[in-house]
Amino acid sequence: MHGQCLCGAVTIDSPDATDIGACHCGFCRRWGGGPMLAVHCGPDVTFTGTDQITVFASSDWAERAFCKRCGTHLYYKLLPTGEYFVPAGVFESADFQLASQIYIDKKPAYYDFANQTPLLTEAQVLAQFGAPPDDTGKA
Repeated sequence: MHGQCLCGAVTIDSPDATDIGACHCGFCRRWGGGPMLAVHCGPDVTFTGTDQITVFASSDWAERAFCKRCGTHLYYKLLPTGEYFVPAGVFESADFQLASQIYIDKKPAYYDFANQTPLLTEAQVLAQFGAPPDDTGKA
């Protein structure tokens, strides 16, 4: 898959994927103004324009990146595994399906998705990815 930031300064290439997940954690909602809809791309992601990427250490075990020129959110990365979760809107392909929702216990009542997907709570997500609980709400 191929994608880019809004201004084109950063491009992203990733193995093909069709599933996206929705993250309802408070940090994703604060970062993007709503749930993060992301493609789990794994560790084999390449970027061009890396001098335009700014990285923010959002916790001890993850980081988030954005284009420093236009502000486009580029990825959420799990540091222990090197796996990237890239916002679906970055990719040119729109042939995705919503396959899962995480941090469902943190989702506010003001929106719902009609899609029937597996739903994981914060505790289930942390156990699945082996991440330590974070009392600050950062992910």
